[in-house]
Amino acid sequence: MLQKITRLALPLLAWALAAAACAPQSGPAAQPSPTAPTLPDGSQPASLPPEGQATAEAGTAVLPAELDLDPEDWRNWPVLPVITSRVAETYRLGRELGNNPQAFSVFGDCQSKPEVFMGVYETDPQVFAALPPDLQETVVYFHGSFNRESPTVRDATTAGGLLWPEWHQGTYGCRADETPVDCELRIHKPSFVFINVGTHWVERNQQYLRTIIQQLLGSGVAPILVSKADDRLQGELTNLDLAILAVEFDIPFWNFWAEALALPEHGLYTKPDQAGLGDVYLTDEAIQLYRLSALQALDSVWRAAIQP
Repeated sequence: MLQKITRLALPLLAWALAAAACAPQSGPAAQPSPTAPTLPDGSQPASLPPEGQATAEAGTAVLPAELDLDPEDWRNWPVLPVITSRVAETYRLGRELGNNPQAFSVFGDCQSKPEVFMGVYETDPQVFAALPPDLQETVVYFHGSFNRESPTVRDATTAGGLLWPEWHQGTYGCRADETPVDCELRIHKPSFVFINVGTHWVERNQQYLRTIIQQLLGSGVAPILVSKADDRLQGELTNLDLAILAVEFDIPFWNFWAEALALPEHGLYTKPDQAGLGDVYLTDEAIQLYRLSALQALDSVWRAAIQP
């Protein structure tokens, strides 16, 4: 099976390296942050809340068993995920298997690097202080995952790349027989994973993504699918595939595409030296919204997972 996946991934990866719209974005560089920030009252939630107990603000709710949404209508889905009982079931399995309840991972391309995504919540005290208390709690609780480099984040990473052992290039202590997904699950043991591989669409995207999702669920890791903000490089088909899989597996779908609608030009711009790619890069305003919306998505999925 591994050899089959490798043969399928090779042409995809070669194309991705040439055509992917990935490059460093603006924002603070990722820096080590050994000391976790504290909540406004000076406390740090250093251990897992009692099993099945969320914060008072989150409350409890009966989660639906199925994601009752039409994938073809993904553009009109809510921004924050509709969460089903599958999340809590997966989370409980992960606890039994020894996953770290205070860790999440990111699978993605340049838009997933810490300096673009959520690393700022660990590196910039002012940005952290501006968050509402519930989101500050989430940052403190998952400290160490926001500003972290990993074998599953790299320029031009695709779903196929995540299943190709050579994609991690032996870095991060990954073994030659491991895919980036295998390696990340072994070294970080996350309870949640953002799947943010929207560089472009190819016919095998859904096949590759399904393989990744099945591995995550079997490992007790709750996936959070991330929609692509732009419609370039068949972006609308990438988002449709993600919506189809969200419904198929009853897993969270964070609709950043819908979140960015309120921004001028959908929060996108064209780089002068890459005019042929069109509007595929996030503006500074869009990056700020991207980070905040991601944190809100993580917060909502986490709190749903630990409730009774």
